[in-house]
Amino acid sequence: MQSQVAISGFKPEKVLRYPRLDTILMVEEFIQKHSGDYSKKQVWERLPRKTMYQTFCTIIDYLEYSNKIIFDREKKLVWIWDPEGVRKLLSKGLIVK
Repeated sequence: MQSQVAISGFKPEKVLRYPRLDTILMVEEFIQKHSGDYSKKQVWERLPRKTMYQTFCTIIDYLEYSNKIIFDREKKLVWIWDPEGVRKLLSKGLIVK
C-alpha cells in the first residue's frame, strides 16, 4: 500500500478544468514579453487565444507559486524567472545546489 504525501504550497482547489501545456506556455510567453505592463485581468483580456478565466487563474497561481512571476505595487504582473542568470551564477560557483 502506497502512502500519499501532501505537497505543501500550490494546491488548486475546485478546479473544473486543468490548463494544457500549450496554454501555460502561451501565458508565460505573453507575461515575459509584457512584464510589468498589465494587471492580471488585462493580461487575460489580451492573450492571443481566449481561455476560461478560472483556467487562467490556475496558471497564474502556479506561476506565482513557482516564483516565475510576482505582482508589483500597482498589481501588474512581472516576470522574474531568469534561467540564464541562474546558469551564469552556477558556472561561477556562486550558487550551491
